[in-house]
Amino acid sequence: MPANPATTDIPCPPWRRLLALVYDLLIVLAIVMVVGLLCQLATGGNLIRTGARTVVPLWYQALQGVVVAAYFISSWRRGGQTLGMRPWRIRVTRDDGGTPTLQQALIRVLVAAAPLVLLLLAPVAGLRATLWTLLAVWAGWFAVALFDPRRRALHDIAAGTEIRVLG
Repeated sequence: MPANPATTDIPCPPWRRLLALVYDLLIVLAIVMVVGLLCQLATGGNLIRTGARTVVPLWYQALQGVVVAAYFISSWRRGGQTLGMRPWRIRVTRDDGGTPTLQQALIRVLVAAAPLVLLLLAPVAGLRATLWTLLAVWAGWFAVALFDPRRRALHDIAAGTEIRVLG
């Protein structure tokens, strides 16, 4: 796929990319709420059992992950931008400036989401400690961009992508 002429060779500054991520977190929250509502309706309101211990079905957690991953992958494949990236005029590209391949988008989303595995520690370490640890690991994921000449985060390096400013 040829390079997009509207994309510059200017790497995206980390502050711009984090602000786009905040926008995308609002979209992800909406997606999670809609999927949750549909699942609650499908199960007659018995999706999550509460009592002495809250039980969230594994299939529901996996469904939420797949739907959120599909949002990011389809956005990157269809023009290289999520809704949160549009106002900040940035896009995900391959090295040649083209739209990421399906394999690159999949690697990118899996590596970016990998720290979520830490949530398995919550029953042992407590939710607060687990969330702070998760935040610290993600900060490290993005801190790599401060030292990379092309401002790539860890998931960009793993996928062979980068985020560039639109011209």
